Amino acid sequence: MAAVIAINLLGFAVVAVGSWLANSAALAANTLDFAADAATYGLSLWVIGRSTSVRSGAALIKSATLAAMAVCILGLALWRAYAGVLPEGDAISGLGLFGAAANLVAALLLVRFREGDANVRSVWLCTRNDLLQCLAVAATGLAVTLTGSRWPDLIVGVVLAAVFFRSAWQIAAQALAERHADMARTLGAGSQHPSASA
Repeated sequence: MAAVIAINLLGFAVVAVGSWLANSAALAANTLDFAADAATYGLSLWVIGRSTSVRSGAALIKSATLAAMAVCILGLALWRAYAGVLPEGDAISGLGLFGAAANLVAALLLVRFREGDANVRSVWLCTRNDLLQCLAVAATGLAVTLTGSRWPDLIVGVVLAAVFFRSAWQIAAQALAERHADMARTLGAGSQHPSASA
């Protein structure tokens, strides 16, 4: 997990500079994603071995973070549409491929966790989404270069926001289900013990 956190910190540093220089909503999504992933993976590492309540709470924090990122990305895409700034297609493609390579390494490190609890599975889902996102960003840069239009970048920014919203919902739903199941087990175990006054 520590290696995955380091990969995301490196990705954040590189893509943040590129996003600013390239005027890209899609790369801005990548930047936010690398930063959020480094933070949430650190949280995942901290809660390993803790109670179901703590682990599901961490997963809910991640869900809220993904939803907030989706709102930020959507807002940035709309602002770019209003400003009408043409992004740098070649820079978008290059940084998209860099991000894809970084996330492929992270995904290979995390693939064994893809069927874990909500907290662990959220790490796998985030990394998988990041890999797909970076490939989409690379393709976006090519489309911007070929068309000379900013619209491919803006469209991908909106699509990525939708992907983040969906992942946030999936993580929250699983975390709440696990929390409710744990509460039901606890109540069930308590009801099996006779009271002291019986």
